[in-house]
Amino acid sequence: MAVSSGEGKAAGQDDPGRRRSARQRAGEEGLLFEGQPVSLPADVGYRGPTACTAAGITYRQLDYWARTGLVEPTVRAAHGSGSQRLYGFRDILVLKVVKRLLDTGVSLQQIRIAVHHLRARGVADLAQITLMSDGVSVYECTSPDEVIDLLQGGQGVFGIALGRVWQEVEGSLAQLPGERAEAGEGPLAEHHTDELARRRRARRTG
Repeated sequence: MAVSSGEGKAAGQDDPGRRRSARQRAGEEGLLFEGQPVSLPADVGYRGPTACTAAGITYRQLDYWARTGLVEPTVRAAHGSGSQRLYGFRDILVLKVVKRLLDTGVSLQQIRIAVHHLRARGVADLAQITLMSDGVSVYECTSPDEVIDLLQGGQGVFGIALGRVWQEVEGSLAQLPGERAEAGEGPLAEHHTDELARRRRARRTG
């Protein structure tokens, strides 16, 4: 099963020592992130090169994933020659997650199922999810206990806390240009970038 709940007990999970060790590992790897996501305007989009920079992927990957329906731009799709795709914040978050899953050896087929599952989640829900994988299957965890259970049971080889990816993408986009989805409208006013930068500073000092 590509995406399943992280619930369940494996043999030996009642061992307090193993559980403490699993909790420590989860903390060290940043898998227990708990934070409140920042709501960004739904009509703000980012062009392909900007999305690539924020997600850490190549334009070739971006184009291929859009053409095959893996991750498509939700703010504005390309229509005809010369039109520009606009990717939303959530799109870029998913692009970055896909890149990390690929880098750890998860198959594209499994990633497609995981992406489909994430699309059904609300924006606020995404920030509270940690994806765990043993390199074959992807498990969705929505609580620290589920993460620890997987680590303790030996199922979770690596994990991705989406709340932390959220912060990384937000920080990257604070330095990059965005624009409104309306046709013919140019880049966003400077105050939008300034607002993202202000929120980033507030996180650091708050």
